[in-house]
Amino acid sequence: MDTRQVSDLKTGERPKVKRFETRPPFECIALLLQGGGALGAYQAGVYEALEEANLHPDHVCGISIGAINAALIAGNPVEKRVERLRQFWDEITGNPTLAFDGQLAETVARGDGGRANLNRLAAFAALTQGAPGFFTPRFPPPWFSPSGTMEATSFYDTAPLRETLERLIDFDRINSCETRFNVSAVNVRTGNFVYFDNRDRAISVEHVIASGALPPGFPAVEIDGEYYWDGGLVSNTPLQWLFDREPRLDSLAFQVDLWSARGDFPRTMAEVQTRLKEIQYSSRTRASTEHVSHSQRARNMVSHLLNELPPQLRDTDEVRALRVEAEPKVFSIVHLIYRAQNYEGQSKDYEFSRLAMNEHWRAGYNDTVRTLRHPEALRRPKNSEGVAVFDIADG
Repeated sequence: MDTRQVSDLKTGERPKVKRFETRPPFECIALLLQGGGALGAYQAGVYEALEEANLHPDHVCGISIGAINAALIAGNPVEKRVERLRQFWDEITGNPTLAFDGQLAETVARGDGGRANLNRLAAFAALTQGAPGFFTPRFPPPWFSPSGTMEATSFYDTAPLRETLERLIDFDRINSCETRFNVSAVNVRTGNFVYFDNRDRAISVEHVIASGALPPGFPAVEIDGEYYWDGGLVSNTPLQWLFDREPRLDSLAFQVDLWSARGDFPRTMAEVQTRLKEIQYSSRTRASTEHVSHSQRARNMVSHLLNELPPQLRDTDEVRALRVEAEPKVFSIVHLIYRAQNYEGQSKDYEFSRLAMNEHWRAGYNDTVRTLRHPEALRRPKNSEGVAVFDIADG
């Protein structure tokens, strides 16, 4: 791999990863991957740093592009995962018009203004030409297709994505449950949010594509007679699923978000569009974390009260059921949130240029390396809630 792709943004040198020889004191290491289209290369960079640090997830959850990255991770042996992630991201950013990088890009895109123009060009190319191995524009457009067909309900065909995923992912490995894996989607008919978990069902390429079927760009995906759209329409974070899952485990969760809920007040209509998308698709990470903390505190209090019950009350069906729900476990959440550059506008999630992909990958890698240099990030929480949160931006 070209070391420029993961080098430090300021010095150009590859940062040194801290390798952990012993596993952090948790029953489960989880990787939670949010949706965000082309920004998903950031998640690939995060995973590369985690692998080099010897932090291998037991549970991988994803939504939208996060589902694709999660499947590439869970569907390959450890020694092949980064290679498969790189292969996927190289392929979908392989548009000959935009596969520029290095000195040429630096010459063309001088300063934020130049990069902004380059980004708009790349986004326009994706809208009009699609992304190789991912999606292609429909011709004729949906307005000229028969009502009721997939062609009439989406602007792009995702058949290339199916072929790419089937080639790069071993679904037998996913279904072996070596790594717990789940992705989310929305039932188009009922509007219900659904998680597809490899502990409950056989996972296929349809489940992964359904999780990223964002309308009206991409068509719904049929699974067992029902049609599904992108899970990010309802929730763009899998954190709640990890918290509520059974069995409950002491968990260290790396939550990788591609949209920052925080941002500056917009000054132009273009900035309004950008800020709107950030708010709409951010996982509302802090609100989710506060909810988990509140629920965890309540569970711990219930657990304490159950232990204070007289012996004759401890053996009832009600108490046994409560013990399952209130079993004291700890959750440590490490936030890794992509912070967009000044030149990135509202089209950053469909700007599929090689240059932007490498920058996003590098940012994810660097943020993870910096985070892992803080010992407190991987410590078990010792507070009453049993929840700890670490974010390098706040550290």
